[in-house]
Amino acid sequence: MGMGHERIRHRVTISVAAELVNVHQQTLRHYERIGLIEPERGKGDIRYFTPDDIERALQIRRLVDELGVNLAGVEVILNMREQMERAQREAEIALARLSADHEYETKRLKDIIRRLQSDGSQTDV
Repeated sequence: MGMGHERIRHRVTISVAAELVNVHQQTLRHYERIGLIEPERGKGDIRYFTPDDIERALQIRRLVDELGVNLAGVEVILNMREQMERAQREAEIALARLSADHEYETKRLKDIIRRLQSDGSQTDV
């Protein structure tokens, strides 16, 4: 697979996808039948695989070949991974929001302190 990110920028047919994932076309059709991957359909019902589809198929193959996970288990693992990634994105957004709020509050308090200090300097302490 030493082709890096240049390997596929666009959609490819099932024969190319099967070669990239190193499985039989039949295997990809089976993954699709049970809903593990959803390639786009073009004219004449031709399947087109995006880089994301290829990446997902590679993950499935790794789980099956290297870890001996069955396809029901693969589905559970992929769903959990997606949920974790979604939760992580949401956490990052929430953190960014908190950070921005904190920055705003800090600036606001510094302004108040600055104002109080300059007011205090006019009067005898």
